[in-house]
Amino acid sequence: MKIHNAVALVTGANRGLGRAYAQALLQAGAKVYAAARDPSTIDLPGALPVRLDITHSGQAAALAADLRDVSLVINNAGIALPGPYLSGQGAADAARAQLETNFFGTLAVSQAFAPVLKANGGGALVNMLSVLSWITLPAIAGYSASKAAAWALTNGLRHELRGQGTLVVGVHAAYIDTDMARHVSGPKTTPAEVARQVLLAIEQGQEEVLADELSRQVKAGLAAGAYLREA
Repeated sequence: MKIHNAVALVTGANRGLGRAYAQALLQAGAKVYAAARDPSTIDLPGALPVRLDITHSGQAAALAADLRDVSLVINNAGIALPGPYLSGQGAADAARAQLETNFFGTLAVSQAFAPVLKANGGGALVNMLSVLSWITLPAIAGYSASKAAAWALTNGLRHELRGQGTLVVGVHAAYIDTDMARHVSGPKTTPAEVARQVLLAIEQGQEEVLADELSRQVKAGLAAGAYLREA
């Protein structure tokens, strides 16, 4: 699909990667609904701020009923909480919170907007995943589990939505230069570069984006049992 004249919804659009997605879409000539829990935090000229907490499925459904012109959904909103699996009761609570946002929140938005995309010719649905969809870092184990679940969700949505002509794109990236990775000192991909790759993939009909060299290396290593080794 063409980005120019598309109508996009971007979740978590008030900062970081979500803001970069919204900005890139605007620059490409799309109409952009920029969603955040608090729409007053959206400061991007040209974007249309909308309220959305993706952990409340009712909010997603209500928004879909209002935004009947959407042809592109970018599920970007997510959270990351540190900690290994075996660190006590707090670990289970953290894992549950991340699944609620990164898996169930993405599912709620996808369910709400799939009929809208169908009505508008199919369009595209983009899910922001991670290199940790494939491997687990002990220091952020619950996040890895939630992104693995979101990857499985993306694959399932791809099969279910193919019949209505909806392109489903899974985006895997390692460290992106946002607040979520501010503690990381290694190489990071800029949000603008990730957004550029994703918009290009949408226009070219590609179903997967590996946004950096680490993501490409990890995917290539899966068949060799990379997930069995300590990351």
